[in-house]
Amino acid sequence: MTRTQETLATLQQMLALLQGERQALAALDLDRIVNCTQGKLDLCTRLEEVEQSSLDEECLGVLDAVRRLNEINRRLRNLIATNVQNRLSAFTGSGAPYSAMPRQNMNVALA
Repeated sequence: MTRTQETLATLQQMLALLQGERQALAALDLDRIVNCTQGKLDLCTRLEEVEQSSLDEECLGVLDAVRRLNEINRRLRNLIATNVQNRLSAFTGSGAPYSAMPRQNMNVALA
């Protein structure tokens, strides 16, 4: 297998992984989301070794599809996070559900 074929195969694996990630995000399947994240990191490590100038038209086309799908997934993750934050705000009656609650009675003597 040539280097270009290996790169194309890796990019196709990344594309399939991103499609799986999108399904996992839609289903809110945390285990699968974590597995997809680890898989993306592993594939990115392999792709870091590739020089972009060595990519042929087919690789560039798949790379473009990978970039677009990754952007879609990023937006979907952000929408989910915003939705969760809004629901937590409504539940707690607070606009900042992740901020620490103010401490009361902090008059502690230091030894």
